[in-house]
Amino acid sequence: MKRWLKDNSLSLVMGILFLIFLSGHSLTGQRLYNEEQLEHGQQKVTYSEYIGSSDFIESVFENWESEFLQMGAYVALTVFLYQKGSAESKKLIGREAVDQKPKKSSNKYAPWPVRKGGVVLKIYENSLLISFILLFLMSFFLHAYGGAQATTEEYIAHGEDRVVSTAEYMTTSKFWFESFQNWQSEFLAVFSIVVLSIWLRQKGSPESKPVNSAYSETGSS
Repeated sequence: MKRWLKDNSLSLVMGILFLIFLSGHSLTGQRLYNEEQLEHGQQKVTYSEYIGSSDFIESVFENWESEFLQMGAYVALTVFLYQKGSAESKKLIGREAVDQKPKKSSNKYAPWPVRKGGVVLKIYENSLLISFILLFLMSFFLHAYGGAQATTEEYIAHGEDRVVSTAEYMTTSKFWFESFQNWQSEFLAVFSIVVLSIWLRQKGSPESKPVNSAYSETGSS
């Protein structure tokens, strides 16, 4: 058990932190939502009602879409773009292990798609990017869906009989304002790690070059 915890400690800690912050998001979101409900003379909602509400759905997926967009773009762009001196870039000269053309293998320890070969292997060699694209599209749609429902509820609360569709909400400046304000922060974060890792170090982290590496040395090893 101790070995399993060590082997999976990074994903476990990140998963726990995600759940802690998602819980904080939902609890404070419910409180804020209920404050606004009372201001409009409406009833409070329970926690279970809130996490199924359009307000919560919109706020969650508005953030998730930017995360998946950032990671997907980063995975795709680092295939062919470089940054001299950055720990986040492939080396400027020569091919690396990730550039090798995948071939069907009979090695029992190889992933199943590699042992299968053919179309399955072709899909698998791009499966990380494909997953991020699908997760982004799902989050993008749910952000728009939640926003449309929330806007419709606002109209009803103000006595207007108007329904806003998901497609209609995606054409509003509010939707794109919400998206762009998150997207720009995500790409700023990526830009920061790419550039700062040229000159700055963190001993023990695979996201950093070795402490004694020259500024011009590219790659994490």
